[in-house]
Amino acid sequence: MIDEQGDTVPLPAVPPAGDRPERSDDQASDAGSPALRGRGIPPSFAPIAKKVALGLAVCLVAGAGYAGLRQIADAPADPNASGTHPPQTSTTPDEAAEGVRRAVAGEAVLQKMTDAVENDNRTEFLDSIDPKAAEFRASARTIFANLSTLPIGTFQLRYVSDDTGALTPDRQRQLGGSQAWLAQVEVSWQLAGFDAKPARETLPVTFVTRDGATYAASFSERFVAGQRRPIWALGPIDVAKGDHSLVISLGSEADAKSYVSVADKAVESVTKVWGKGWRQKVIVYLPAKQAQMESVLGAQPNTYTQIAAVTMAELDTPEAGAPVRIVANPKLFEELGKQGRRIVLTHETTHVASTATASPVPLWLAEGFADYVAFTAVPVQDESAAKELFKAIRAGKVPATLPAPEAFAASATELPQAYESAWLACRLISEREGQSKLVKFYRAVHASKTTSGLADAFKSVLGMTEAEFVAEWQQYLKRLAGV
Repeated sequence: MIDEQGDTVPLPAVPPAGDRPERSDDQASDAGSPALRGRGIPPSFAPIAKKVALGLAVCLVAGAGYAGLRQIADAPADPNASGTHPPQTSTTPDEAAEGVRRAVAGEAVLQKMTDAVENDNRTEFLDSIDPKAAEFRASARTIFANLSTLPIGTFQLRYVSDDTGALTPDRQRQLGGSQAWLAQVEVSWQLAGFDAKPARETLPVTFVTRDGATYAASFSERFVAGQRRPIWALGPIDVAKGDHSLVISLGSEADAKSYVSVADKAVESVTKVWGKGWRQKVIVYLPAKQAQMESVLGAQPNTYTQIAAVTMAELDTPEAGAPVRIVANPKLFEELGKQGRRIVLTHETTHVASTATASPVPLWLAEGFADYVAFTAVPVQDESAAKELFKAIRAGKVPATLPAPEAFAASATELPQAYESAWLACRLISEREGQSKLVKFYRAVHASKTTSGLADAFKSVLGMTEAEFVAEWQQYLKRLAGV
């Protein structure tokens, strides 16, 4: 679904009846449980749909084909954007020279920290931290330990701009020293073996000069709406690595290890459908509380209370190759149960494999395909998976068109039907043409460079127009609903 903060992705759909393997009692009870009910999995999923949104998986799909989509966590806050303090413009030679001195002093501190991380030198790292900033020094110890724990390939801190008026007089007095200021710093890091490109975010870093030396005094001053925080700056992390996955937990090592096998299975399930032509790697963030999830995503409080997991590109601009993370909502994710978590992770992993954070595919296809892949891995009965849609059809409300982008908005009144009908559209293609043709159809639309990409794919891959497909799809839905 598309959340008001950005692009959300629902859960995978149910696999074609003919392709569905026998499901165990465990699968049946889990998939149809309340937990699976608002996650993106059709409302038909569980009586508790209102209580737990089984994964309304959020995928930031920043493609031209998605009308009205807003990037939620794709880009670090622009220091010049409304709501932030823009860098002050020097109007005199003295002010300009002072700005240069600040930048040089700040960059020197950042370089010292960067070198310390690269050389795994804790003492050097802490030497760059203000000796009078006791609270931040404690955080800095944790940050360094976290960075040492992660498989860091590259790490860089770059001074971007500053604003001498951003710190209040009280804060200036608290910091002391001969000068203190707030700067915007670009931080980039690449996880070896997982990221094709470095992740990038912007951090507000407070600097203070005392006794002729400049130090970093805070990494958390004046965060603004939409500004994300690296998971390694939020608290102690534990890391577990699988054959295809890296799970980073803010909760415990046990949590990290428990999700590795699920994430590995999700990668294997997606590869069986999508093929091996992707990195076959996934990174999962497990915050310990929702506030941490919101910090990672740069979201307002309580934005994701009903969303079990979110897929985001951890880069300033959505593009192919961007480092992608699956961010779980700790409370809801735990409530899903074993099979529910597998469905959610498979759905999200589908978005990772298909680079949905930088794709022009229409939302119904992105959502429906991810549901199709997930329910191929963990089958769910049609009557449960399409409950709301079937109810509407039996009441005479057969969808007139494929779901529009706005139908997937978090506030949409018929959101469940949108997910369910999108999933069944993809399942129909698979039943009609074969699973390989469904994948080929998706790839064709994804690779298109024109606005006619969808229409062209209907013709070249499926041999029909969209109107002809919709007519067949409507009959298919009515037959499944028994009308």
